[in-house]
This record gives sequence, structure tokens and C-alpha cells, in this order.
Amino acid sequence: MDKVIPLDQPHTSRIYDYFLGGKDNYEADRKAAEEILLAWPDIRTAARVNRQFMQRSTRFLADAGIRQFLDIGTGIPTEPNLHQIAQQAAPDSRVVYVDNDPVVLAHARALMPGGTSGATTYIQGDVTDPLSILAALDGVLDLSEPVGLSMIALLHFVEASIPLIVSTFLDALAPGSFLVICTITADFAPEQVVAAQDVYRVRKLPAQVRTREELTGWFSGLELVEPGVVPPHRWGLAETTEISPAFDAKVSCYCGVGRKP
Repeated sequence: MDKVIPLDQPHTSRIYDYFLGGKDNYEADRKAAEEILLAWPDIRTAARVNRQFMQRSTRFLADAGIRQFLDIGTGIPTEPNLHQIAQQAAPDSRVVYVDNDPVVLAHARALMPGGTSGATTYIQGDVTDPLSILAALDGVLDLSEPVGLSMIALLHFVEASIPLIVSTFLDALAPGSFLVICTITADFAPEQVVAAQDVYRVRKLPAQVRTREELTGWFSGLELVEPGVVPPHRWGLAETTEISPAFDAKVSCYCGVGRKP
């Protein structure tokens, strides 16, 4: 049975949609978002950079031969979506979206059809219950073949053990699979980011920022793709691209891509 989330309570996916300039959010989401913006005015920049990293990392996985994608914490559809990037590069790509907000899945089913030879599927699930998600993949993805597992702009909303969650997924995935993560950190602008975290918690939404050391630990046993764990605007761009160090504080995120040997 679908989990019911009252629309008079904010939800992280709809708050994120508001930050991206979307219209698929409600008054409770907008009110919470404006409070977060007061604490961290640059969070809209962080959301935009996260989406750009999703696009680059998805293209990287497709170019590396990945044809199965598992995107957990999908969020409200915002073009270009992950399946559009993957299926443009490899039309036979199979994409599974997972989110715990029924509103997200309603939009996903309406707005994200699959490609002509690929497929796009939607599962309601929670990253804190990886075994249920893996069970729902039976007959949808072939876990004996490599999978690109994306958890972008998700894990800062998880207060459970990330190493346990990640290892449960990776243990079920074939060698050659990839893990893609992007999450918020307080390493660059601690006062603003922690204040924003507190707003989420006051609204009874889970929130937990992490350090670079913690994120690096989540890739334990994987082959980290260069340049390793870095802010997302520093991943997958030409080395000649000049980015001001001050922009790191605006984005306040780390990302990484790792391959299961």
C-alpha cells in the first residue's frame, strides 16, 4: 500500500522542487523552503549544481557501458531527467526510479515515459529499507549485470547508517556496477548549512550533513573515479575550467563516483 504523506506537511522532494523553480509543491513546502533559504540563501545554487552533476555522471556511466540505472530519491521530474540522459546516450537503457513520496511517483508516471527501446519503471520505496527495494527489482533489472546506482541529493535526508545501506545495495550488484553519490556537507559554510539542517529537523524532516571523510568512507572497496570526492561542480569538467574557491561554500556539497571491482 502506498505511504500517505499529508499535503499540509512539507516533504523534502517538493521542497527541492521549489528550490529548482518547479511548480509541483504545496504551501507547506514553500513555507519550509523560504525558512531554509533564510538560513542558507545559496541552497538554490546547490540544487542546480546537483542536477548538473547528475547529468554529467549519468553520461559518464552510459559511456562506460552501463545500461541499467537505479535512481533512488528521484524527486519531482525536472528535465532533463536521468532516463532522458541515459537513453539519449544508449537508447536501450533501463531506468528504475525510486522515491518514498507518492506525489513524486504520480508525476513520474505521467511525465517520464521510457524510450522506444529502453524502459522506465517506478517503485515506491525508502532508501532506509534497501532489501525491499532490491526485492522489487526482481524481473525489472538483471542484477547479474552491472547497474548504475545513483543517490544524488538524497543521503543528507537519511539519519540511518549510510555504510550499512550502501553495502546492502552493493552486495546485491554485479561487479562493474557504479555508485554515484552527491550529498550536503557543512565543511565549507558550517553556520549556514547547520542552520538549514535545523530548519528541516524542526519541521520533523530527517536531515544530517556529512564530512568529506564520511563520504569517502562510503566508497570503501570501490574504485573511485577521478577526481575522487570533490564538490560536484569540480567533477567531470575540463581541468582548464576555472572555478572560484568561494563557489565551494555556495554549493556546500561533495560528490563521488565509484566502480565495484
